Amino acid sequence: MPELPEVETVKRGLAPTFEGAQIVSVDQNRPDLRFAFPDGFVSRLTGQTVSALSRRSKYLLADIDSGDVLVMHLGMSGSFRIENGVLDETPGAFEHARNRDTKHDHVVFHLEGPTRERARIIYNDPRRFGFMDLVPREHLADHPLFRDLGLEPLGNDLSGDALARLFKYRKTPLKAALLNQKLIAGLGNIYVCEALWRSGLSPLRPAGSLVTKTGKPTKKANLLAANIRETLHDAIKAGGSSLRDHARTDGTLGYFQHSFAVYGREGEPCRTNGCRGTVSRIVQSNRSTFHCPSCQT
Repeated sequence: MPELPEVETVKRGLAPTFEGAQIVSVDQNRPDLRFAFPDGFVSRLTGQTVSALSRRSKYLLADIDSGDVLVMHLGMSGSFRIENGVLDETPGAFEHARNRDTKHDHVVFHLEGPTRERARIIYNDPRRFGFMDLVPREHLADHPLFRDLGLEPLGNDLSGDALARLFKYRKTPLKAALLNQKLIAGLGNIYVCEALWRSGLSPLRPAGSLVTKTGKPTKKANLLAANIRETLHDAIKAGGSSLRDHARTDGTLGYFQHSFAVYGREGEPCRTNGCRGTVSRIVQSNRSTFHCPSCQT
């Protein structure tokens, strides 16, 4: 499933075409994706202008003039492409081909921009694990998808003090705590592995070990908060990781996977300067964890 940097990359790719455009018409080519489309999906969108495009955790949010928010989730294989829009090319050597089979084009937004330029934004999803919904903005925070989400990790809200507050007295393994969406929203397996390696922290150590007896963050807590933000920003700059099905809106693929230090590198030498350890793979909560047992303590 695309993680936060992939979703943020898609948002930034869609924004120049989507924001400020009027939805002239919508092609809904099937009755459902992962879930059924909401009643009146096409009619509620037709004629509306997209006032803003944002992201919350791994959800894309398009505010429209009616006061509704178009909630979009990419699922496992969902992606958007823009036709007749302004596209930015991304340099790099890419490993994975994008799905171009139009039989998986399930939703097409026909747009007219502020200066009457036309464009189409097409949602393609071979596995149909993504979904779309329409939620009144005033009820969004209380919606079941959003009411229990934790803080956003990209901004200054994620700090050593925040980690101390969230992890105090927690005996759960550090990686599990970081993946708990009720604590921090949007973190996924790949980038947690990478951030823990950058911080020299074992994924197995208790989350509460990053908090002093007085409830203050340890130096490692401050370092981890900074490295989480840095890892996510580095991945966004690279256009995400493009594992399996993820693709950017211009059809190119992100290449942060070429920078992985531990993820998917089982048996390879650790890249930490001076470390002679080897990257190991363990399983936590049915997910693969990659780390260096020698320097991550």
